[in-house]
Amino acid sequence: MKDISRRRFVLGTGATVAAATLAGCNGNGNGNGNGNGNGEPDTPEGRADQFLTDNDALMYDGDITDETGQDEVVVVTGAGNNGFAFDPAAIRVDVGTTVTWEWTGDGGAHNVVSEPESDFEFESDRVDEEGFTFEQTFDDEGVALYVCTPHRAQGMYGAVIVE
Repeated sequence: MKDISRRRFVLGTGATVAAATLAGCNGNGNGNGNGNGNGEPDTPEGRADQFLTDNDALMYDGDITDETGQDEVVVVTGAGNNGFAFDPAAIRVDVGTTVTWEWTGDGGAHNVVSEPESDFEFESDRVDEEGFTFEQTFDDEGVALYVCTPHRAQGMYGAVIVE
C-alpha cells in the first residue's frame, strides 16, 4: 500500500508541474515584449524603428535624432557612400516643424514618398539635381514613414516622429 501511495504522489506532483508549465506557455502575448499582444509597436519610436529596421534602412543605427525645438530641419537626400540614404534616417520634431529634404546630386534621381502605413501623405518629384529641395510641414502629431521609390531595394528609407 505504501508503494501505491508514493506512486500516486509522484504522478500527482508530476501532473501538477506539467500543468503549471503549460499554463505559462498559453498566454495571449506574442512574445515581442511590447506588451500590446498584436505584434505591432505601440509607440511612435517603436513604429519608426520597426519600419526602418524591417526595411534595412541605410544610415539607421537605431538612434532617432532629436530636432525638437527647431522650426525647420534639413534631411540630406542622397547621403552615404553610394548616395542611397537619408541623413538622418530618423528624426523627432515638434508639431508645426517644416522638414526640408535637400538633394546632394549623388546616387541618381531620388524622390520622397510617404508609405501607406504613414500617418501623413506626401510625394516629391523624382529629381537628380544637386540643391533641389522638397518641404513638408507637419501640423499634426504622428509618424511619417517614407521611401525613395527608385532606391527602395537599396534601403533608402526614413522616418519623422512628430510630437
